[in-house]
Amino acid sequence: MSVLNIIFIVLLFSFIVLFHELGHFIFAKRSGIGIIEFAVGMGPKVWSIKKGETEYSIRLIPVGGFVAMAGEDGAENDPELTHMDSFDEKTIWQRLQTIAAGPIFNIILTIVLLSGVFSYIGTPTTEVANVVKGTPAYEVGIEKGDSIVSINGDKVSKWEDVGINIEKNGAKKAKLVVNREGKEKTFEITPEKTKENRYVLGIEAKLNKNPFTAIKKSIIATWQMSVQMVTFVVQLFTGNLPMKITDAVGGPVAVISVVNEASKVGVVNLIYVMAVISLNLGILNLLPIPALDGFRILMLIIEFLRGGKKFDREKEGMVNFIGFAVLMAFIIFITYNDILKLIR
Repeated sequence: MSVLNIIFIVLLFSFIVLFHELGHFIFAKRSGIGIIEFAVGMGPKVWSIKKGETEYSIRLIPVGGFVAMAGEDGAENDPELTHMDSFDEKTIWQRLQTIAAGPIFNIILTIVLLSGVFSYIGTPTTEVANVVKGTPAYEVGIEKGDSIVSINGDKVSKWEDVGINIEKNGAKKAKLVVNREGKEKTFEITPEKTKENRYVLGIEAKLNKNPFTAIKKSIIATWQMSVQMVTFVVQLFTGNLPMKITDAVGGPVAVISVVNEASKVGVVNLIYVMAVISLNLGILNLLPIPALDGFRILMLIIEFLRGGKKFDREKEGMVNFIGFAVLMAFIIFITYNDILKLIR
C-alpha cells in the first residue's frame, strides 16, 4: 500500500468524521450555543480565521475534526468566553438535539451513500432478466420477463426470497409459480448445486435503477445493518461472540486495509464501504459509554427524569475522561492486534 493510498484513505475517513461534527455544529448554532472553534483535523493549527464568535481552523494532522462549544466540559469558566451562550444553559431538548445530531448525521450520510450505490447498480426485482442456457430454469422453460410469484407455496415479494427458498429446498424438486403476461404458470424444477455448495436455478434478476426505489432500499439496508451492529455489541459485552474478540474487532489499521481493498475493486465498492464505516461511527457513538455521545444523551435523559436537576459537571467530566482513556487503551490494543495480523 502506497503512502498516497494511506493519505487518501485517511482523508475519506476524516470526511466521515467531519460530517459527524457538522451535525453537532449545525444544531448547536440552531440552539444558539456559542461555538468557540470548528476544526478540520487535529493537532497544532496551521491556518485559522475568525467569523463572528467562531474560529474556523485547519490543523496539522488530517484526521477528523471537532466542535468546541461554550459551556461544554467546563468551557464556560474561561473569562474570554463568558459573553457566549453556554451549552450548559440551554434546555435539555436543545442539548439533546445538539449531541444526537452527530450520530444521526452519520446515519443520514449512510443512507445518502447507499442510495447512490443502489441507484448505480440497481435493485433486483422479482422479474427474470436472463435465463442461463443449460441450467434447470432453461430446461423447464422459464423465460425472460417471467415474474416469480412463489416457490413451494411461499410467496416471493423480493428477489432475496428466491435464494432463501431455493437454499431451503435444497436438491429436492421445487414447485415454482411465475406470472407470464398476466397468467400464472407452474413449473417443477430441481435446483443444481454449484462448486460453492449453493443451490441455483440459473436465472438472473431484472434490476430497477429508479432513485426512489434506491432510497427505500438504502433505508431498509441501513436499518438491517444497524440491527446487526447492535446485536454484535450486545454479544461483545455479554461475552457471547462466536469468535475471539481480536478476530471480531478491527482498529484504524484494519479500516485502512479494508478501504484499500475496496478501492481496488472500484469506486462503487469504496462508496459502499464508506457507508458502512459511517454507520459504524454513528451507531457506536450512540452507545451509552463514557466519552461517547450516547453517554451524554443518557445523562440528559436522567437529568430530565430528575426534574431538570443537573449532575456535578466536574464529576461527569471525570467519568468522561476515564471513559476516554479506556477507549483509547482499547483502540491501541486492537491496533496492536491489527499490526500483528499483518506481520503474520
